[in-house]
Amino acid sequence: MAMTGCAVLFAGWLMMGCNVGSHQLPPDDDAWLHDALGQPLTLALPVERVICSGSGCLRLLTYLQAQDRIIAVDSIERRGSALNARPYAIANPQFKDYPLFGEFRGWDNPELIAALNPPPQVIFKIAGGRGQDPAKLQRKTTVPVIPLHYGNLGDARDTLNRSLREMAVVVGKSERAEAVIAYFDELERDLRRRTLDIPEAMRPTCYVGGLAWRGPHGLQSTDLSFEPFTFVSAHNVAVSSDAGMNLSHAMISKEQLLMWNPRVIFIDISTLRLDAGADAVSQLREERAFRNLSAVREGRVYGLFPHNSYNCNFETVFANAYYVGAVLYPDRFADIDPIAKAEEITTFLNGRPAFESLNRGFGNMGFRRIPLEN
Repeated sequence: MAMTGCAVLFAGWLMMGCNVGSHQLPPDDDAWLHDALGQPLTLALPVERVICSGSGCLRLLTYLQAQDRIIAVDSIERRGSALNARPYAIANPQFKDYPLFGEFRGWDNPELIAALNPPPQVIFKIAGGRGQDPAKLQRKTTVPVIPLHYGNLGDARDTLNRSLREMAVVVGKSERAEAVIAYFDELERDLRRRTLDIPEAMRPTCYVGGLAWRGPHGLQSTDLSFEPFTFVSAHNVAVSSDAGMNLSHAMISKEQLLMWNPRVIFIDISTLRLDAGADAVSQLREERAFRNLSAVREGRVYGLFPHNSYNCNFETVFANAYYVGAVLYPDRFADIDPIAKAEEITTFLNGRPAFESLNRGFGNMGFRRIPLEN
Protein backbone atom coordinates (compact mmCIF):
# COMPACT_ATOMS: atom_id res chain seq x y z
CA MET A 1 0.00 0.00 0.00
CA ALA A 2 1.41 3.42 -0.90
CA MET A 3 1.90 5.74 2.05
CA THR A 4 1.89 9.52 1.99
CA GLY A 5 3.37 11.37 4.98
CA CYS A 6 2.21 9.44 8.01
CA ALA A 7 -0.10 6.97 6.33
CA VAL A 8 0.37 3.74 8.16
CA LEU A 9 -0.44 0.11 7.54
CA PHE A 10 -1.14 -1.54 10.88
CA ALA A 11 -0.27 -5.02 9.64
CA GLY A 12 3.30 -5.21 10.85
CA TRP A 13 5.28 -3.29 13.39
CA LEU A 14 3.13 -0.38 14.61
CA MET A 15 4.61 2.90 13.56
CA MET A 16 7.75 1.27 12.19
CA GLY A 17 9.61 4.03 10.42
CA CYS A 18 6.81 6.57 10.92
CA ASN A 19 7.70 9.57 13.04
CA VAL A 20 5.01 10.83 15.43
CA GLY A 21 6.79 13.50 17.38
CA SER A 22 9.50 12.37 19.77
CA HIS A 23 7.73 9.26 21.06
CA GLN A 24 6.48 6.04 19.54
CA LEU A 25 4.63 3.06 20.87
CA PRO A 26 7.00 0.12 21.48
CA PRO A 27 7.19 -2.17 18.43
CA ASP A 28 5.92 -5.36 20.06
CA ASP A 29 2.89 -7.49 19.37
CA ASP A 30 0.60 -6.02 21.99
CA ALA A 31 1.29 -2.49 20.75
CA TRP A 32 -0.49 -3.02 17.45
CA LEU A 33 -3.82 -1.32 16.98
CA HIS A 34 -6.71 -3.52 15.99
CA ASP A 35 -10.32 -2.71 15.38
CA ALA A 36 -13.22 -4.21 17.29
CA LEU A 37 -13.30 -7.20 14.95
CA GLY A 38 -9.70 -8.03 15.79
CA GLN A 39 -8.36 -6.98 12.42
CA PRO A 40 -5.18 -4.90 11.96
CA LEU A 41 -6.24 -1.37 11.22
CA THR A 42 -5.27 0.40 8.00
CA LEU A 43 -5.66 4.15 8.29
CA ALA A 44 -4.10 7.28 6.89
CA LEU A 45 -2.89 9.10 9.99
CA PRO A 46 -3.67 11.39 11.59
CA VAL A 47 -7.40 11.15 11.23
CA GLU A 48 -9.42 14.35 11.33
CA ARG A 49 -12.93 13.13 12.23
CA VAL A 50 -13.76 10.95 15.23
CA ILE A 51 -16.48 10.31 17.76
CA CYS A 52 -15.90 9.22 21.36
CA SER A 53 -18.25 6.66 22.86
CA GLY A 54 -18.54 5.59 26.46
CA SER A 55 -17.82 6.95 29.90
CA GLY A 56 -14.78 9.21 29.89
CA CYS A 57 -13.73 8.69 26.28
CA LEU A 58 -14.08 12.35 25.29
CA ARG A 59 -12.20 13.33 28.47
CA LEU A 60 -9.13 11.42 27.24
CA LEU A 61 -9.33 13.00 23.79
CA THR A 62 -9.56 16.43 25.43
CA TYR A 63 -6.43 15.74 27.47
CA LEU A 64 -4.69 15.09 24.14
CA GLN A 65 -5.78 18.51 22.84
CA ALA A 66 -7.64 16.76 20.02
CA GLN A 67 -11.21 17.63 20.98
CA ASP A 68 -11.52 19.61 17.76
CA ARG A 69 -11.54 16.27 15.90
CA ILE A 70 -14.96 15.25 17.17
CA ILE A 71 -17.93 15.63 14.84
CA ALA A 72 -20.69 14.53 17.22
CA VAL A 73 -21.26 13.81 20.91
CA ASP A 74 -23.39 11.58 23.12
CA SER A 75 -26.33 12.77 25.17
CA ILE A 76 -24.43 13.67 28.33
CA GLU A 77 -22.51 16.34 26.44
CA ARG A 78 -25.68 17.78 24.91
CA ARG A 79 -27.91 17.68 27.97
CA GLY A 80 -25.59 17.06 30.89
CA SER A 81 -27.13 17.55 34.31
CA ALA A 82 -28.18 20.47 36.46
CA LEU A 83 -24.84 20.23 38.29
CA ASN A 84 -21.96 19.71 35.87
CA ALA A 85 -19.13 17.89 37.64
CA ARG A 86 -16.90 17.24 34.60
CA PRO A 87 -14.04 19.77 34.33
CA TYR A 88 -13.28 18.79 30.73
CA ALA A 89 -16.83 19.70 29.71
CA ILE A 90 -16.93 22.91 31.74
CA ALA A 91 -13.71 23.98 30.00
CA ASN A 92 -15.21 23.09 26.61
CA PRO A 93 -18.80 24.33 26.52
CA GLN A 94 -18.80 24.00 22.73
CA PHE A 95 -19.45 20.28 23.16
CA LYS A 96 -23.13 21.10 23.74
CA ASP A 97 -23.44 22.40 20.18
CA TYR A 98 -22.35 19.26 18.34
CA PRO A 99 -24.74 16.81 16.64
CA LEU A 100 -25.93 13.82 18.67
CA PHE A 101 -24.75 10.27 17.88
CA GLY A 102 -26.33 8.33 20.73
CA GLU A 103 -27.06 8.06 24.42
CA PHE A 104 -24.48 8.29 27.14
CA ARG A 105 -22.64 5.31 28.67
CA GLY A 106 -21.97 3.88 25.24
CA TRP A 107 -25.51 3.38 23.98
CA ASP A 108 -24.65 4.49 20.47
CA ASN A 109 -27.25 4.88 17.72
CA PRO A 110 -25.93 3.38 14.45
CA GLU A 111 -28.56 5.26 12.42
CA LEU A 112 -27.49 8.62 13.83
CA ILE A 113 -23.85 7.75 13.19
CA ALA A 114 -24.60 6.74 9.60
CA ALA A 115 -26.37 10.07 9.05
CA LEU A 116 -23.41 12.19 10.12
CA ASN A 117 -22.05 14.31 7.28
CA PRO A 118 -19.10 14.20 7.04
CA PRO A 119 -18.85 10.75 8.58
CA PRO A 120 -16.38 9.77 11.30
CA GLN A 121 -13.22 8.01 10.22
CA VAL A 122 -12.86 6.28 13.59
CA ILE A 123 -15.01 5.57 16.63
CA PHE A 124 -13.09 5.47 19.90
CA LYS A 125 -15.03 3.41 22.41
CA ILE A 126 -14.43 2.72 26.08
CA ALA A 127 -14.95 -1.03 26.19
CA GLY A 128 -16.52 -3.08 28.96
CA GLY A 129 -19.63 -2.59 31.02
CA ARG A 130 -22.80 -1.22 29.52
CA GLY A 131 -23.50 0.08 26.04
CA GLN A 132 -23.42 -1.01 22.43
CA ASP A 133 -21.06 -3.91 21.75
CA PRO A 134 -18.00 -2.54 19.87
CA ALA A 135 -17.95 -5.33 17.28
CA LYS A 136 -21.68 -5.02 16.59
CA LEU A 137 -21.32 -1.25 16.32
CA GLN A 138 -18.55 -1.63 13.76
CA ARG A 139 -20.57 -4.09 11.69
CA LYS A 140 -23.63 -1.84 11.74
CA THR A 141 -21.81 1.40 10.88
CA THR A 142 -18.85 0.05 8.83
CA VAL A 143 -16.74 2.63 10.69
CA PRO A 144 -13.61 1.22 12.40
CA VAL A 145 -14.17 1.02 16.14
CA ILE A 146 -11.10 1.14 18.37
CA PRO A 147 -11.86 -0.34 21.81
CA LEU A 148 -10.04 1.33 24.69
CA HIS A 149 -9.97 0.67 28.42
CA TYR A 150 -10.20 3.62 30.79
CA GLY A 151 -7.81 2.61 33.53
CA ASN A 152 -7.11 4.66 36.63
CA LEU A 153 -4.31 6.44 38.49
CA GLY A 154 -3.64 3.44 40.72
CA ASP A 155 -3.26 -0.20 39.82
CA ALA A 156 -4.51 0.36 36.26
CA ARG A 157 -2.22 3.30 35.42
CA ASP A 158 -0.58 1.28 32.64
CA THR A 159 -4.02 0.73 31.10
CA LEU A 160 -4.72 4.47 31.16
CA ASN A 161 -1.33 5.26 29.64
CA ARG A 162 -1.80 2.69 26.90
CA SER A 163 -5.20 4.11 25.96
CA LEU A 164 -3.83 7.63 25.82
CA ARG A 165 -0.99 6.47 23.59
CA GLU A 166 -3.19 4.43 21.25
CA MET A 167 -5.68 7.25 20.88
CA ALA A 168 -2.79 9.66 20.32
CA VAL A 169 -1.32 7.60 17.48
CA VAL A 170 -4.60 7.77 15.61
CA VAL A 171 -5.02 11.55 15.99
CA GLY A 172 -1.34 12.45 15.65
CA LYS A 173 -0.85 13.56 19.26
CA SER A 174 1.80 11.16 20.54
CA GLU A 175 4.03 13.91 21.88
CA ARG A 176 1.10 15.35 23.82
CA ALA A 177 0.24 11.91 25.22
CA GLU A 178 3.73 11.59 26.63
CA ALA A 179 3.45 15.09 28.13
CA VAL A 180 0.17 14.15 29.86
CA ILE A 181 1.60 10.89 31.19
CA ALA A 182 4.71 12.69 32.44
CA TYR A 183 2.54 15.37 34.07
CA PHE A 184 0.53 12.77 35.97
CA ASP A 185 3.74 11.10 37.12
CA GLU A 186 5.27 14.40 38.25
CA LEU A 187 2.16 15.40 40.22
CA GLU A 188 2.19 12.07 42.03
CA ARG A 189 5.92 12.35 42.76
CA ASP A 190 5.44 15.83 44.20
CA LEU A 191 2.58 14.72 46.44
CA ARG A 192 4.43 11.67 47.70
CA ARG A 193 7.66 13.63 48.24
CA ARG A 194 5.85 16.03 50.55
CA THR A 195 4.36 13.35 52.78
CA LEU A 196 6.17 10.02 52.51
CA ASP A 197 8.39 10.55 55.58
CA ILE A 198 5.51 11.40 57.93
CA PRO A 199 5.45 8.80 60.73
CA GLU A 200 2.41 6.55 60.83
CA ALA A 201 1.46 7.85 64.26
CA MET A 202 1.17 11.38 62.86
CA ARG A 203 -1.20 10.46 60.01
CA PRO A 204 -4.81 11.22 61.01
CA THR A 205 -7.42 8.59 60.28
CA CYS A 206 -9.55 9.71 57.32
CA TYR A 207 -12.75 8.74 55.57
CA VAL A 208 -14.21 9.93 52.28
CA GLY A 209 -17.97 9.64 51.82
CA GLY A 210 -20.60 10.64 49.30
CA LEU A 211 -18.61 9.34 46.34
CA ALA A 212 -20.56 9.11 43.10
CA TRP A 213 -20.67 5.71 41.43
CA ARG A 214 -22.94 5.54 38.39
CA GLY A 215 -24.91 8.29 40.04
CA PRO A 216 -24.82 10.22 43.33
CA HIS A 217 -24.72 8.51 46.72
CA GLY A 218 -24.88 9.35 50.39
CA LEU A 219 -22.35 9.22 53.21
CA GLN A 220 -21.80 5.47 53.14
CA SER A 221 -20.41 5.44 49.58
CA THR A 222 -16.62 5.30 49.79
CA ASP A 223 -13.48 4.07 48.02
CA LEU A 224 -10.97 1.61 49.43
CA SER A 225 -8.26 2.74 47.02
CA PHE A 226 -8.99 6.48 47.05
CA GLU A 227 -5.94 7.89 45.26
CA PRO A 228 -5.99 11.35 46.92
CA PHE A 229 -5.43 9.56 50.24
CA THR A 230 -2.83 7.21 48.80
CA PHE A 231 -0.81 9.98 47.17
CA VAL A 232 -0.41 11.91 50.45
CA SER A 233 0.07 8.89 52.72
CA ALA A 234 -3.23 9.44 54.52
CA HIS A 235 -4.67 6.72 56.73
CA ASN A 236 -7.84 5.60 54.93
CA VAL A 237 -9.97 3.79 57.49
CA ALA A 238 -11.87 1.99 54.72
CA VAL A 239 -8.78 0.02 53.76
CA SER A 240 -9.52 -2.22 56.73
CA SER A 241 -13.03 -2.88 55.41
CA ASP A 242 -14.26 -6.45 55.17
CA ALA A 243 -15.17 -5.63 51.56
CA GLY A 244 -11.60 -6.58 50.68
CA MET A 245 -8.62 -4.88 49.13
CA ASN A 246 -9.52 -5.81 45.56
CA LEU A 247 -12.53 -3.51 45.46
CA SER A 248 -12.54 0.20 44.80
CA HIS A 249 -16.04 1.52 45.39
CA ALA A 250 -17.79 0.19 48.49
CA MET A 251 -20.98 0.81 50.42
CA ILE A 252 -20.37 0.53 54.15
CA SER A 253 -22.78 0.31 57.06
CA LYS A 254 -23.52 3.19 59.41
CA GLU A 255 -22.27 1.03 62.25
CA GLN A 256 -18.95 0.53 60.54
CA LEU A 257 -18.38 4.25 60.13
CA LEU A 258 -19.26 4.86 63.79
CA MET A 259 -16.85 2.12 64.80
CA TRP A 260 -14.04 3.65 62.73
CA ASN A 261 -14.79 7.14 64.05
CA PRO A 262 -12.25 8.81 61.70
CA ARG A 263 -10.54 11.95 62.89
CA VAL A 264 -11.16 13.72 59.54
CA ILE A 265 -14.05 13.24 57.12
CA PHE A 266 -14.00 14.40 53.53
CA ILE A 267 -17.25 14.66 51.56
CA ASP A 268 -17.41 14.36 47.79
CA ILE A 269 -19.76 17.22 46.95
CA SER A 270 -21.30 15.27 44.08
CA THR A 271 -23.54 13.93 46.84
CA LEU A 272 -25.40 17.26 46.66
CA ARG A 273 -27.08 16.04 43.49
CA LEU A 274 -29.34 13.93 45.71
CA ASP A 275 -32.65 15.16 47.03
CA ALA A 276 -32.43 17.23 50.20
CA GLY A 277 -32.02 15.01 53.23
CA ALA A 278 -30.48 12.11 51.33
CA ASP A 279 -27.06 13.63 50.65
CA ALA A 280 -24.02 13.09 52.86
CA VAL A 281 -24.00 16.63 54.23
CA SER A 282 -27.63 16.38 55.33
CA GLN A 283 -26.97 12.98 56.89
CA LEU A 284 -24.14 14.37 59.00
CA ARG A 285 -26.28 17.33 60.03
CA GLU A 286 -29.48 15.51 60.80
CA GLU A 287 -28.80 11.92 61.86
CA ARG A 288 -28.18 11.76 65.57
CA ALA A 289 -25.76 8.83 65.39
CA PHE A 290 -23.45 10.63 62.98
CA ARG A 291 -23.40 13.72 65.18
CA ASN A 292 -21.45 11.63 67.69
CA LEU A 293 -18.54 11.26 65.25
CA SER A 294 -15.54 13.19 66.55
CA ALA A 295 -14.95 14.77 63.12
CA VAL A 296 -18.50 16.17 63.22
CA ARG A 297 -18.38 17.31 66.85
CA GLU A 298 -15.02 19.03 66.38
CA GLY A 299 -15.56 20.54 62.93
CA ARG A 300 -13.22 18.42 60.83
CA VAL A 301 -15.46 17.76 57.80
CA TYR A 302 -14.26 19.09 54.45
CA GLY A 303 -15.60 19.22 50.89
CA LEU A 304 -13.84 17.65 47.91
CA PHE A 305 -14.64 18.12 44.25
CA PRO A 306 -16.46 15.27 42.45
CA HIS A 307 -14.10 12.34 42.01
CA ASN A 308 -16.29 10.50 39.50
CA SER A 309 -18.60 11.99 36.91
CA TYR A 310 -19.00 9.98 33.74
CA ASN A 311 -15.99 7.98 34.91
CA CYS A 312 -13.10 9.29 36.97
CA ASN A 313 -12.10 12.96 36.72
CA PHE A 314 -8.33 12.51 36.73
CA GLU A 315 -7.66 16.24 37.09
CA THR A 316 -9.88 16.21 40.16
CA VAL A 317 -8.01 13.28 41.70
CA PHE A 318 -4.82 15.33 41.79
CA ALA A 319 -6.57 18.56 42.78
CA ASN A 320 -8.29 16.77 45.68
CA ALA A 321 -4.99 15.21 46.73
CA TYR A 322 -3.38 18.63 47.13
CA TYR A 323 -6.32 19.82 49.21
CA VAL A 324 -6.31 16.69 51.38
CA GLY A 325 -2.60 17.21 51.94
CA ALA A 326 -3.14 20.85 52.87
CA VAL A 327 -5.82 19.89 55.41
CA LEU A 328 -3.88 17.03 57.00
CA TYR A 329 -0.36 18.45 56.86
CA PRO A 330 -0.60 22.22 56.41
CA ASP A 331 3.11 22.76 56.99
CA ARG A 332 3.96 20.43 54.10
CA PHE A 333 1.63 22.28 51.71
CA ALA A 334 2.16 25.85 52.87
CA ASP A 335 3.20 26.88 49.35
CA ILE A 336 0.01 25.51 47.76
CA ASP A 337 -3.22 27.41 47.14
CA PRO A 338 -5.46 24.38 46.49
CA ILE A 339 -7.97 26.10 44.19
CA ALA A 340 -5.18 27.76 42.20
CA LYS A 341 -3.45 24.39 41.90
CA ALA A 342 -6.70 22.81 40.74
CA GLU A 343 -7.10 25.44 38.03
CA GLU A 344 -3.48 24.97 36.97
CA ILE A 345 -4.07 21.23 36.56
CA THR A 346 -7.32 21.53 34.63
CA THR A 347 -5.90 24.26 32.40
CA PHE A 348 -3.00 22.02 31.43
CA LEU A 349 -5.30 19.08 30.72
CA ASN A 350 -8.46 20.74 29.39
CA GLY A 351 -7.32 24.10 28.05
CA ARG A 352 -9.20 26.36 30.47
CA PRO A 353 -10.00 26.79 34.18
CA ALA A 354 -13.05 24.92 35.46
CA PHE A 355 -13.06 24.49 39.24
CA GLU A 356 -14.33 27.89 40.34
CA SER A 357 -17.25 27.51 37.94
CA LEU A 358 -17.86 23.94 39.11
CA ASN A 359 -17.75 25.06 42.73
CA ARG A 360 -20.40 27.74 42.21
CA GLY A 361 -22.74 25.08 40.92
CA PHE A 362 -22.30 23.12 44.15
CA GLY A 363 -22.83 26.02 46.52
CA ASN A 364 -19.10 26.65 46.98
CA MET A 365 -18.80 23.55 49.15
CA GLY A 366 -15.55 22.40 47.52
CA PHE A 367 -12.22 22.90 49.28
CA ARG A 368 -13.69 24.28 52.48
CA ARG A 369 -14.70 23.15 55.93
CA ILE A 370 -18.34 22.16 55.68
CA PRO A 371 -20.49 23.84 58.32
CA LEU A 372 -22.74 21.32 60.05
CA GLU A 373 -24.19 23.49 62.80
CA ASN A 374 -27.98 23.67 62.69
